[in-house]
Amino acid sequence: MTLRNKIDEDYKKAIKNKEQDRINTLRLIRSAIKDKDIASRSIENKDGIGNDQILTLLISLIKQRKDSIEQFQKAKREDLIKSEQSEIDIINEYLPNQKSVEETEIIIDNLIKTHNLENLKDMGKLMGFVKKDYPGEVDMGIVGKIAKSKLGN
Repeated sequence: MTLRNKIDEDYKKAIKNKEQDRINTLRLIRSAIKDKDIASRSIENKDGIGNDQILTLLISLIKQRKDSIEQFQKAKREDLIKSEQSEIDIINEYLPNQKSVEETEIIIDNLIKTHNLENLKDMGKLMGFVKKDYPGEVDMGIVGKIAKSKLGN
């Protein structure tokens, strides 16, 4: 079952069970996927975006909510913080388990050795390999920090 199908099935279940928070979040996810489908529609791509692109989309949705939480904390809006956190929790259900910092460091070390990456100019290549090989499994912010320290020497 594709990620898109799982989201659609869970949406139908949420409607049956009248879980309003879940319905709203899944509706938001489905809408974002549909927007990406339309944006990427072409002669070759009639089926819409694939699982990897959906994972990337889900990660960006989480990042948006984390940014909102920061703003709500400054404004001391606990009600909005809870709402955003609830959405993050639901979106996280569709992401693979995130790698720890130590696991991410091992992945980066292996990619640097395998692809003979030597300096900061190779950072883009490294990031591309990580995105391709570990979609949704690693925090790209952490990857950037580790990669800079490893390639900057």
